[in-house]
Amino acid sequence: MEEKILSKKKNGMVVLLTIILIYLLAVVGLIFGIGFSGPIAFICLIVLCIAWIPLCGLKVLKPQEALVLTLFGKYIGTLKGEGFYCVNPFCVSVNPAATTKLSQSGDVKDSAPVNALTLAATGTHTQTVNKKLSLKIMTLNNSRQKINDCLGNPVEIAIAVTWRITDTAKAVFNVDNYKEFLSLQCDSALRNIVRLYPYDVAPNVDTTGDGVADEGSLRGSSEIVAQRIKDEIQNRVDEAGIEIVEARITYLAYATEIAAVMLQRQQASAIIDARKMIVDGAVGMVEMALERLNENNVVTLDEERKAAMVSNLLVVLCGNHDAQPIVNTGTLY
Repeated sequence: MEEKILSKKKNGMVVLLTIILIYLLAVVGLIFGIGFSGPIAFICLIVLCIAWIPLCGLKVLKPQEALVLTLFGKYIGTLKGEGFYCVNPFCVSVNPAATTKLSQSGDVKDSAPVNALTLAATGTHTQTVNKKLSLKIMTLNNSRQKINDCLGNPVEIAIAVTWRITDTAKAVFNVDNYKEFLSLQCDSALRNIVRLYPYDVAPNVDTTGDGVADEGSLRGSSEIVAQRIKDEIQNRVDEAGIEIVEARITYLAYATEIAAVMLQRQQASAIIDARKMIVDGAVGMVEMALERLNENNVVTLDEERKAAMVSNLLVVLCGNHDAQPIVNTGTLY
């Protein structure tokens, strides 16, 4: 399906003024014909009854709006750009996603689904539904998904996808409902990409598919992951005439059932790293203390006393609490 742009239809004001003039002449002719000529009055009456039909072909579009038109089931073209248009009054506007409401910009404020029973109960005619397509950049915020990463850990993740329609004919005729189609493809692409990455950096994990382990992760490589999600979605929605402008991760966390355990794991890893740093620093300080004592000949210690001194210093430097030394006022032995 190829898009056809109807660019030579911006004559709505001329048609409107012409119809108004015809109505005025028909009213004058009817009044004149009633008194003097019956056929003229009859003709004017017929004109008054049918002259409103061209008014159904008047269309007003604001900037970044489009209207897909069909005539007796055949696609005849798309109106794009702001203006006052006049088309065949028997043309029908088509937008299968007009009543679809998602968590995104550009949708109607009413969150209740619109169906035939609702319209009948409220007395609202189906023609009141806006069939115009928005060509603006819109943002889709899909709900959070629980997905297992490459290590099998359940992760909750959500993305925001900015998109716009580039081909109105494909969006309307190639898929049943382009909004639902986009939402489902976003969920599917997100699931396919997330399962390739660990939540955090893990050893022996290949996230690029080149056979070499790397340090890619959902938490540390968010820009790369978002780009891959964008490319995956774009490949899926090309047939719907939709362009994906950007995809961003808006929420990322472990699932609630393992969040506490993973927090303890991170705390344990942090404690181990901190202990390593403390021990390295303490050993360096002990070495420096022994070297200074030997250089200045402050005291001469045998190997046994050196070992005791090293042990005491390490206990003081590596302990979690303040040391409470015992002062020896006698001899060393």
